[in-house]
Amino acid sequence: MATSPIIPRPRKDALGARVRVGSGATTRRVLIGAVLLVTALVLVAPLVAIFAEALRHGWGAYASSFAAPDTQYAIWLTLITALVVVPINIGFGIAAAWCIAKFSFPGRNLLVALVELPFSISPIIAGVAYLFVYGAQGLLGPFLEAHDIKIMFAVPGIMLASLFVTAPFVARELIPLMIAQGSEEEEAAVTLGAGGWRILRTVTLPNVRFALLYGAALCNARVMGEFGAVSIVSGNIRGQTNTLPLQIELLYQDNNAVAAFAVATLLTAVALVTLIAKAIIERLDRVREAAH
Repeated sequence: MATSPIIPRPRKDALGARVRVGSGATTRRVLIGAVLLVTALVLVAPLVAIFAEALRHGWGAYASSFAAPDTQYAIWLTLITALVVVPINIGFGIAAAWCIAKFSFPGRNLLVALVELPFSISPIIAGVAYLFVYGAQGLLGPFLEAHDIKIMFAVPGIMLASLFVTAPFVARELIPLMIAQGSEEEEAAVTLGAGGWRILRTVTLPNVRFALLYGAALCNARVMGEFGAVSIVSGNIRGQTNTLPLQIELLYQDNNAVAAFAVATLLTAVALVTLIAKAIIERLDRVREAAH
């Protein structure tokens, strides 16, 4: 005679609430303590070390670290790269998200994979790939050299590599949100006679503006902090193709640790501002959703 399996009853506490794995007070304290310890060692301690080393010789030495012409040029080049790359990637992200979320077509999954591709490729490999295409011995090298067009080891190469590395950031924030929102509002706008650009400006973008801002902030932070791909395509030419991350490496190799940490505080500040912007954007998004 077959017997039915014995199913254990869930444990309950004195108040009748179900006891879950890890819900004990001791377990919670251990987990919270472990998380705080790892956070302190991995995140907080390096941040404190950066600012402590940068200010070790006082504010005067800290300020003088930014007076070097090469450092000032690196700051300028980093800002120019961000000002060019971020708007282009915002436009690309909006276009890619619009196509993927609002339309069904053959190759849609392939387009999603291509948008995600830079996340699965090492930035150094991306830099080498650009070198094989636009370098002097690359696929287009002879043509570029014949027409006196310089891309590798120059500013255009830095911008190309930065564009590739940061291409998915805006699109990844917009695609799931646009898919979740559906296309009913856009279809209603079409029935009222609105054109494509007007629908984009007055219907689609207002609904995704917080995700767009968040993606742009992440893109900007990554552009300013990119090292791997830029180190390959720039050639590390001092005072000509060095962005802030490359300048920090050169200063540290020159045994100028104070200046290296001082310049590093700029990128650290960008990261902290990005986190603050993320928190503000998420809060505004929650307020908007609660209002609706």
